[in-house]
Amino acid sequence: MALSRNAFIKLTALSPLAMTGAFNVLQKLTDELTATEMMPALFLGHGNPMNTIEDNEFVQGFKQIATTYQKPTAILCISAHWYTKGTMVTVMEQPQTIHDFYGFPDELAQFQYPAKGNPSLAKETADLLSPVEVISNEDWGLDHGAWSVLTHIAPQADIPVIQMSIDYQQPASYHFALAKKLQTLRSKGVLIVGSGNIIHNLGLVDFQNIDKVDYGYDWALEAHTKLHQLILDGDYNSLIDYQKLGKAVQLAIPTPDHYLPFIYTLGLKSEKEKITLFNDKLLAGSLSMTSVKIG
Repeated sequence: MALSRNAFIKLTALSPLAMTGAFNVLQKLTDELTATEMMPALFLGHGNPMNTIEDNEFVQGFKQIATTYQKPTAILCISAHWYTKGTMVTVMEQPQTIHDFYGFPDELAQFQYPAKGNPSLAKETADLLSPVEVISNEDWGLDHGAWSVLTHIAPQADIPVIQMSIDYQQPASYHFALAKKLQTLRSKGVLIVGSGNIIHNLGLVDFQNIDKVDYGYDWALEAHTKLHQLILDGDYNSLIDYQKLGKAVQLAIPTPDHYLPFIYTLGLKSEKEKITLFNDKLLAGSLSMTSVKIG
């Protein structure tokens, strides 16, 4: 709907009652500019950084899920690889591509994901999280937890991206509650992406079978079955208190960094929304690529 300059002048020359109508029209126009169809929320099991440049079933899963929703106006990514004291958000116009790893081929080390930033979204994010102090960050950029999956769901890098860090001082319940404050962004065209791995024990990876799919140690299989059922049952309290779920889950989640992005995605779910699992397989003995779509 468009309102021409001349039409606006005519409206403003009318009576107070007509003026009220005019402003209602203008308010409707403003709402149409900001409100969109509700975007989903995603948790993407990012796995090996080589997924950036390889084509495998998990990469195909990322690409397929991106066909199920409209193009976002912006992306907010919560990556396991930005683990900080306090909560930070990137505010730069052009975030750098961070190569926060070593020992991989030059092709990966030289990979660039040239998406623009979105300072206004960063400010809105900080405002929504109030009274939590959110630190504006101009030094970070996009780490491989972000760009290794974004390159498949937004391959043209033509959607602005910001990252929000994970405060390592806080428990899972805190992050779940923080996520709920961000839900309104989903109705403004913002795709919120958590990136990590639900089962992630690098110390026990079977490197001789690093690419072996549907292969997990007994404890990983037990943890996968238990966590999978809790997700489908909507038992988020148990998922938040994962440390009480037994030894298998403790082995599956020895540190919370890769698990907490999943908790953020769960926190973004409204009561009646559907939850869909994809790429739901174990890998290399002690990892899972399980990914989640909310909505």
